[in-house]
This record gives sequence, C-alpha cells and structure tokens, in this order.
Amino acid sequence: MQTPKLFEPLTIGSLKLANRIVIAPMCQYSATDGCMSDWHLIHLGQLALSGAALLTIEATAVVPEGRISYGDVGLWDDAAEAAMAATVSAVRKWSDMPIAIQLAHAGRKASTDLPWQGGAQLPPDHANGWQTVAPSAVPFGATDRAPIALDRQAMIELRDAFASAARRAARLGIDAIQVHAAHGYLLHQFLSPLSNRREDEFGGCLENRMRFPLEVFEAVRNAFPADRPVSVRVSGTDWVEGGWDSEQTIAFAQALEACGCSVIHVSSGGLHPNQVIPVGPSYQVPLARAVKANVGIPVVAVGLITDYDQAEGIIGTGDADMIALGRTILYDPRWPWHAAAHLGATVSAPVQYLRSQPRRYRDLFATPSSG
Repeated sequence: MQTPKLFEPLTIGSLKLANRIVIAPMCQYSATDGCMSDWHLIHLGQLALSGAALLTIEATAVVPEGRISYGDVGLWDDAAEAAMAATVSAVRKWSDMPIAIQLAHAGRKASTDLPWQGGAQLPPDHANGWQTVAPSAVPFGATDRAPIALDRQAMIELRDAFASAARRAARLGIDAIQVHAAHGYLLHQFLSPLSNRREDEFGGCLENRMRFPLEVFEAVRNAFPADRPVSVRVSGTDWVEGGWDSEQTIAFAQALEACGCSVIHVSSGGLHPNQVIPVGPSYQVPLARAVKANVGIPVVAVGLITDYDQAEGIIGTGDADMIALGRTILYDPRWPWHAAAHLGATVSAPVQYLRSQPRRYRDLFATPSSG
C-alpha cells in the first residue's frame, strides 16, 4: 500500500526526517536566568516520544534582554548552555528524534510577565523587567513603555549574539536552527513598516527593512556547520492594512533562499494589537502555499492543523512540504501515532510502549530503537 504523503521521509542536508510532522517551538516560561529546568526535560522528553520527525526547542533568547519574559530559555552564556546540554542529553538517551532550536530576540515585546500571570509588560524598574529595544522607538501596546531604537553598534552586537548562540547550539549537537523572524519579535519588527520607522539604510523600502534580518541570518548560517539546516520562521502577514504582507514575505523568502536558507516556516501575525485574524482550520496554509509557489526550498505550514486528513491534504496537494504542530500536540502528545493509524502508515515508538499497539493496527509501529 502506498505510504501516505504525511509519512514520507524527507532529507534536508544532514537532517533526515522520518515523516513530515514537525513539533513547533513552544515557549514554556519555566526557565531560571535562561537555564532550562526539570520542566523542560519532562516537556521535551514526552514530545520526543511522539513519533513526529523533528522536535524544536522553544524560542531561545540570544541575550538576556531578548527574552519575552524572565522565564524564557536562553543560550547566551556557559550556564545556560550547560543546562540545555543536560536536558538535551537526557532526551537523546531515550529518543533518536532530531532536535532543532529556535533562536530569538523579542525586541519591543520583551520584558513581560508570565502568561498565566497576565503577561503584561513589566517596566525596567520591576524586579523581573528591563528596558526593551527595537528598530524604532514605537511601543507595541498603548500602555507599553517605548523601546530604545537600536543604533548600528547595538545591532552589530545583537547580530554577533545570534552567531554566538548558533555556535553554542552546534557544540550541543543540535541538528538544525530556526531563526525567529515572526510573531512581532525583533526581526519581524525590522521587516514590518508598522514597527520600523527608521530613516537609515535599515528602514523605508523593502530592501532596507530586510537588510538586518538577512544580516542576522547570514551570521547564523556562517556560524553553524554547513551540512546542518538553518531555517527561518516568518509571519506571512501582519493582518493589518499597510503592514507586512504575503507579497513582501515572498520577496524575503526568495532573498533567504539566495543566502542559503534551508526551510521557510510560515506563520502569521503578532506584530500589531489591531490585527484581525480570520482564525479557522488551515487559516495560515494559503500563506505557506504562496511562499512554496515562489521558492525551491521546503516550506512548513502551521496553524490550527488538528485533523489527520487535513494534514495529509496539505502535504498531498503540495501546499507545503511539512506541517508543524503546536497546541495540537500539547493536547495530544501521541497525535502522530493516531495519524499513522488513521492513514495506514507506520510510526516510531519506544520499545517500552510497544505493547500499547491496538490489535486492529498490527503494522502501526516501525522497528524501534531502545534508546
């Protein structure tokens, strides 16, 4: 029987994916001074047993001020690297799933409280707050403190911080890097005319607004082993008139491809509080489809992908090469197992769980590794 498209393997550089299901980076807000905690071991460990093809570590700040909140993971010093090394090593002891990491800087959306405590921006004089930075001194929300506009020297330092974090990721044996240029965070802030009001060579026309994000990408690409993929997550649109849109996203994706980008992961929104998002199943897939039609590298679709046939359709019709799961796989950490059972495919499972295979799905589990 023909393998469902969702479960066909894919190779990108040295990265070998068993299927087309990737686990999106999902912030846990549970680190201390950038260092991963036992929660991350539990969280990442369970997802590494899910049968997906790739596990992505949450948005990881390249400098302390780049964290969304004081609970964010970082990779800016030896302590943070050691904590991540311990977590990654423990996960890999029991799972051979490749691991990627998302490198990020929150820009003007940094210095917030934890989501379950309201998530409001904390002022610099708060014990858990700090002064934010951005392309321009334009706050995200009406009640937020204005960020400091980055000068060229500060931009160079941030670019180098991204590269330094990439080298640390390489030392950890991370299989791939995703550069975060979506959801209203720093690199997206440079891209969108709504947040970038600069009058120098990094503001104004599209070419100028893309300049710093491309500079950061190239620094990361040069700092990471050439055979390991570097991808970029983009917001396909701001969902606000006069903001970043699909046409500009395509131009950015093409520029990234020319710079050696391996994969484009297409999300949306997060840049402006007035966004109006038509939320519904597959609502972001058209954005991924538009990018895929204009680049020659793999494209990832994400956003309210919850149904097995829905996911198979996205891959089967060529709208995207992979689908990413976030909240869906938090709710159901065995989603890939269930998708494989539904579609008649096989999926990896740890030897400790083999006896859980239902009798009606005799060929569900592939020959496993014992870890």
